[in-house]
Amino acid sequence: MDMQHPMNMNEGPLGIPETRMGSGTSWLPDASPMHAAHVRLGDWTLMLHGDGFLQYDRQGGSRGGTQLGFVNWAMAAATRSLGRGQLQLRAMLSAEPWTIGSGGYPLLLQSGESYGGAPLHDRQHPHDLFMELSTLYQRPVARDLALSIYLAPVGEPAVGPVAFPHRPSAADDPLAPISHHWQDGTHITFGVITAGLFTRAMKLEASWFNGREPDDRRTNFDYAGRRLDSYSARWTLDPGPRWSASAWYAYLQSPEGLHPDESLHRLGAALLTTQALGAGETWSSALIYGANSRIGTGRLASSLVLESTLALDASNSVFGRLEYVQKSAEELVIPSVPASAEYAVGALALGYLRAIGTMEGMSAAAGVRGSVNLIPASLEAAYGSRVPKGVAIYLRLRPAASVDTSM
Repeated sequence: MDMQHPMNMNEGPLGIPETRMGSGTSWLPDASPMHAAHVRLGDWTLMLHGDGFLQYDRQGGSRGGTQLGFVNWAMAAATRSLGRGQLQLRAMLSAEPWTIGSGGYPLLLQSGESYGGAPLHDRQHPHDLFMELSTLYQRPVARDLALSIYLAPVGEPAVGPVAFPHRPSAADDPLAPISHHWQDGTHITFGVITAGLFTRAMKLEASWFNGREPDDRRTNFDYAGRRLDSYSARWTLDPGPRWSASAWYAYLQSPEGLHPDESLHRLGAALLTTQALGAGETWSSALIYGANSRIGTGRLASSLVLESTLALDASNSVFGRLEYVQKSAEELVIPSVPASAEYAVGALALGYLRAIGTMEGMSAAAGVRGSVNLIPASLEAAYGSRVPKGVAIYLRLRPAASVDTSM
């Protein structure tokens, strides 16, 4: 970018396209599809986007359950030039505290966070009402070098890959990965400061943040008794428009409210890609490794996810996710064995989505998702089967393909 010329509001410093923006300060491949409405208001450009899944979720086995709920989030980002840089204000909200409930939705083998003073298991916790409230300022400091400062009362530190609700490879899947708390579980954090240096293709950033995960009161700000006590670093490389690679490390101070004396190291790496196959056809995939090591145990619990979404045309898409995770008896709440006992579990999910119409800038699509969970023999008694299954039928609502208007 010629620094003497004003920036295009659909680009950031160094000419980086808006489609690269992931969750928090993470990067996607530039070729990633964007579904958002853009409105120009004087010097500001307002971007509105989000997702909503009205779903019937049925998980089998003795630990399963059923629920009719609405998984959702909505985001607004207001951007303008400021000095030689760019300022962006973001707000992301979710109604899940009411449409899903504090106990979350059924999801076999899921673990992480708590509800009613007990660890959640075989359920995915809801998003908080406030998912992000942040300010991002980016400014060139040389022809091919820029800096960024991200300040977030609620936001995402530089840990993990792009969070699953924002990954194109997971965009049509209404349910969270069972490896969520091994990889991108910090995507809602109450207190974040991140500084970064980046070129057109590479970024190095560091965060100082509140390491405690949200509590089960999903409508408040979780600051009481907490401080900025955790830190992380992440390196990202976008070598071309179709690829993005990243690696990270974090120290999390007392992340679990039920175990305030335990801290952990979290590390991982990810490779994301979006390939354009033709008019209206894209193929987005992600390969993600994430691991937790509780300090003092010497145990490294690993996870691996391969997920993909193939848009066959403008109306039809198929998606899938294959996961492997090492979870403890404590995390899965298996009371009859030592808490440190470890299990290798897995899940395979496949789904299909069909667009059914567009109205007033919103698109609707109907989908179905089936899953098979893979459980070791030692857990068969707890789950009632070594291959308990699940199914979700859903209606997805989101902004149609990118719309740009001026006011």
